[in-house]
Amino acid sequence: TWHAIKDPSVVRHNDRWHLCCTVRGQERSHAIVYLSFADWGQAAEAKWHVLPMHDGYFCAPQVFYFEPHQKWYLICQAASDAWDPPYRPAFSTTADLSKPDSWSKLQPLFEEKPEKLKAWLDFWVICDETQAHLFFTSLDGKMWRSETPLDKFPHGWSEPQIAIQGDVFEASHTYRLRGQDQYLTVIEAQNGHGWRYFKAYVAPQLAGPWKPLAATKDQAFASQKNVRQTAGHWTDSISHGELLRSGPGQKLEVHPGQRRCVFQGVLEADRRGKPYGAIPWRLGVLEASQ
Repeated sequence: TWHAIKDPSVVRHNDRWHLCCTVRGQERSHAIVYLSFADWGQAAEAKWHVLPMHDGYFCAPQVFYFEPHQKWYLICQAASDAWDPPYRPAFSTTADLSKPDSWSKLQPLFEEKPEKLKAWLDFWVICDETQAHLFFTSLDGKMWRSETPLDKFPHGWSEPQIAIQGDVFEASHTYRLRGQDQYLTVIEAQNGHGWRYFKAYVAPQLAGPWKPLAATKDQAFASQKNVRQTAGHWTDSISHGELLRSGPGQKLEVHPGQRRCVFQGVLEADRRGKPYGAIPWRLGVLEASQ
C-alpha cells in the first residue's frame, strides 16, 4: 500500500536499531512507521508498524530520549482539523520505544504559527545544558532556530530567528560533536551533483554563528560527486538523512570519526514526470570511506 519510505530518524537502544520513517501511499498520503532490527542486514525484512498516534497527516519524524522527563519524544510535522491553525510542529511521548502502540496522541509544539514565516517544516530538536533548540527550514534558503528552557520543554518556544541563510533547501539535522565544543548541521540542497545533496555547517554553540564546512556544490558533505555506490546504482539523489548518533539522548551526540547516516534516495528515471508525492523513495546507508 506504500510506494515510498523516507525521512528516517534512528536511535540505537538495547542492542537494536529503532527506525521511524515517513511512508507515502495512495490510500493514505502520509504516515509514520516504526521498524526495529538488530543490524542493518535485517532492515529490509523488518515489520512496518504504522504509529497510531495520529489519524491524519503526519510525517518527517525525529526520535530521541529526553532524560529530564525519562521519556522518548517523537517530533514531527502534522495537521489536524481540531487544531487552529491546523498545521504545526507536534510531539508525542512514550516510556517504551519498542512498543509502537504506546505513543501518546500528537500535540502541537506551538500555540500559533509565527507571523514572519511563510512556511515551516522538517522540525528538529537538540538540547544543550540549559535550553532545548528547535531548528526547521522554510524552503526559501533559510534555516530557523527557536529555543525554550529545559524545564519548559516541550512548550515555551521563543520567536524563531534565522540561523543559516544561503543556497539550502530543507531537512536540517543538527548534532553535537562528541568530545568537542562544536556542533554540526547537515542540510539538504538542490541541483548540485545530483538533484538533492547534503551541505554541512559548524558552530561553537547552537545559537551560532554557523560557518560553512562542506557547503558548495563541488565540495559538498555528500553528493553524486563524492559518493560511490557499492550495491549497484540505485539512487541519483542523497536526500533527508540522519547521522547515526553515539547515544539516544537529547544532546544528539555523534562521534567525529563515526560518519554514517541513513538517507533517502531515488533514481532520476524513477522520479521523472512524477509529482513529489508519487516519488518512490527508498532508504540506504551512507558511510565515509576514510
